[in-house]
Amino acid sequence: MEPGSIVLAPLGPRQVLGIVWEPERLAGDEVPEAKLRPLLEVLPVPPLSAPLRRLIEWCADYYVAPMNAVARMALGSMAALRGGGTTTEYRLSGLEPKRLTPQRAAAMDALHGEQASIRELAEIASVSDGVLRGMVGAGLLEPVTVDLDRPYPRARPDFAVPDLSEDQRAAADTFVAAVKAGEFAPFLLDGVTGSGKTECYFEGVAEALRLGRQVLVLLPEIALTQNFLRRFEARFGVPPVLWHSSLKASERRRAWRAIVSGEAQVVVGARSALFLPYARLGLIVVDEAHEVSFKQDDGVRYNARDVAVIRARFEKVPVILASATPALESLQLAEAGVYRKIDLAARYGGAELPAVSILNLTKEPPERGRWLAPRLVEELKDRLARGEQSLLFLNRRGYAPLTLCRHCGYRFQCPNCSAWLVEHRLSRRLACHHCGHETGVPDECPECHTGDCLVACGPGVERIADEVAEILPEARVAVVTSDTLGSPEKIGEFVAAAEQKLIDVIIGTQLVTKGYHFPELTLVGVVDADLGLEGGDLRAAERTYQQVAQVAGRAGRGEKPGEVLIQTRHPEAAVIAALAAGDRDAFYAAEAEARRDAGAPPFGRWAAIIVSSEDEAEAREAAKLIGSARPNLPDVMILGPAPAPLALLRGRYRYRLLINARRSAKLQDVIREWLGALQFPQGVRVGVDIDPYSFV
Repeated sequence: MEPGSIVLAPLGPRQVLGIVWEPERLAGDEVPEAKLRPLLEVLPVPPLSAPLRRLIEWCADYYVAPMNAVARMALGSMAALRGGGTTTEYRLSGLEPKRLTPQRAAAMDALHGEQASIRELAEIASVSDGVLRGMVGAGLLEPVTVDLDRPYPRARPDFAVPDLSEDQRAAADTFVAAVKAGEFAPFLLDGVTGSGKTECYFEGVAEALRLGRQVLVLLPEIALTQNFLRRFEARFGVPPVLWHSSLKASERRRAWRAIVSGEAQVVVGARSALFLPYARLGLIVVDEAHEVSFKQDDGVRYNARDVAVIRARFEKVPVILASATPALESLQLAEAGVYRKIDLAARYGGAELPAVSILNLTKEPPERGRWLAPRLVEELKDRLARGEQSLLFLNRRGYAPLTLCRHCGYRFQCPNCSAWLVEHRLSRRLACHHCGHETGVPDECPECHTGDCLVACGPGVERIADEVAEILPEARVAVVTSDTLGSPEKIGEFVAAAEQKLIDVIIGTQLVTKGYHFPELTLVGVVDADLGLEGGDLRAAERTYQQVAQVAGRAGRGEKPGEVLIQTRHPEAAVIAALAAGDRDAFYAAEAEARRDAGAPPFGRWAAIIVSSEDEAEAREAAKLIGSARPNLPDVMILGPAPAPLALLRGRYRYRLLINARRSAKLQDVIREWLGALQFPQGVRVGVDIDPYSFV
């Protein structure tokens, strides 16, 4: 049987999916023929290609993960594997009943423009399946037959060829030549915000389309998808094929089958799109390649940016990492000649980079009870008077990060995590941003039962929005977070409103730091630039620089000049000084030197071992067992075990060990040998994180 074939196999009383693999590439003892059982079925889809199988092996080896967990990411649903056909979805029929139950009325309000299965519609409307089935019986919802394998419209590489600058044309020609050559070629496209990086790599996409090859474009967040779709459709005449967690089951099934058949031309997706079985891959693009969201924090803890380069190597295709603020690791690989660096140093069309000023909050403090310094307030008023837009950035959702009782000091903490509950005043809820636990805001303190005593401590974006409403009561304000823009449709509505100048002040988290182009936005205020420097993150300075530089890049992208005001209590910090001076190279040089001294990436290796259990004593003892069995090697330093900074997460107690190794160390082999000799109670989970980004 051909390697890569997807099969249905008997495993005890169960039937499980399997992939036929080359026996010589699998470790393990020979299985006696008497114990072998015949396969139940070979599924009617093309086998996984050899390059994809090599990628699965590489990921399992590098990230110390089970091979089946990696391979699972390449497979669609059982329905997709079995074949096409039709399915039934439902939508509002347009019938207007005279009387409605409250649940049906709420469902009808929520389902305008929606079409999906009963289960998916129930999730959208937050009602039970039974309510919707009753609506079907009453004629309020009508069935629609959907062809699961209906073709996607064809993208046209010459639909709207752009007018590129000289620098853009040189970059685009380089990418076109690489796609034509059909060989592995890694590029780092390093361009300032507004320099037109997307237009450059779109020319590489166009060339792949002319050659009949498929293209994968990875985006770090669904929030960026809507803006990207519009730009893609303007260039190629049709939208690309999407792949992300918010897709309906029928859409995922259709996309997977089009990808595996080669019919899907350009796939735009989140990190999971990287493992799909493309039939004729010709180019991979990783946009906003510095983004932390490309790192998976549970399951197989892979970094999609790095794995994209490895897949391109196995597939023998070019890969483009595009960013205005590349990761230090990418810059070092470019300096070493592993990546070819393409620079775009100027904004497109003569637009100027914004002027950056530092607001020292120790010398220019906000008024008592407020969070915006007087100079930033005056600039907001000035922009409103001129009919221009402003953006305030604070990477903290909700109204306040902590709520406490002013009478007894009681603090609202999550019952499942060692984290405070965040007040969300818009929804009148206290929520944990780690596990999703929510509760209403009580009228009195649960501890001392005093009424009217709860105090919100610190600002979130909702609190800043309240402050702006007091200062500028006539301003039209939009709060942009994952809470307020929870779907691609809502993001699209926000972008349209901002472009039509229906919004004066945008207040948002990291969702607003990248990808958006609002020509009338001329002022960016960073409310708390010091926030990202807290918490012991070993990449804190680099991450802060990237976030602030990206959000600063939203200002002055049109004809009008932009200005950026950065509020900080530590103007002397290297990252703040670099942002003020616009000296990225000096910051990266200093950061590289600090990393070199610490033996940190990219000059050394990090790994983490995370031990967790619902029983605190069990987790502690398992961590001690791992610590006592640690290897004593000259090129490997092991710290811990110690309680994780987030010692309780989703009801599980957590301990961590941090490993710092020289690049010469065979780190994965060390970890496999170390942990492989130990046995743990059933309730204990032991996870390995190679190249960790999260240290909580």
